[in-house]
Amino acid sequence: MTKTINQIQDEIIDEFSVFDDWMDKYELLIEVGSELPPSDAPYKTPSNLIEGCQSRVWLQADYVDGKVLFLGESDTMIVKGIVSLLIRVLSGHTPNEILDADLYFIDAIGLKEHLSPTRSNGLVSMLKQMKLYALALKSKTEAK
Repeated sequence: MTKTINQIQDEIIDEFSVFDDWMDKYELLIEVGSELPPSDAPYKTPSNLIEGCQSRVWLQADYVDGKVLFLGESDTMIVKGIVSLLIRVLSGHTPNEILDADLYFIDAIGLKEHLSPTRSNGLVSMLKQMKLYALALKSKTEAK
């Protein structure tokens, strides 16, 4: 059975709660990012590049069997870790589930408060883009 967005968020919170020190949490974030499979070159297009990120971040959304599947990539390890967490939480869910999601794990693991302002802006831009993809896919399917 597919896990809910909140179940996945709770798993991430548990994984990060093992560490008190933020350097350890950064290492976990880098490790998570290194597990993200590299995106195929065709996805690394200007149209998939996220505006508002200091690092280069590409996001691709595909609609398969009523669910949004995200692929992502970044040229920096910490940001790649953030992309990986967002994909883990949101990918494989319906557009409505993504649009209705309250991503509380970001604050719960302390991510927002420990990111530089530019990375924090990038995180907001990534989330916004993922929700825009979900909204566009929802509109497209409802129009059929």
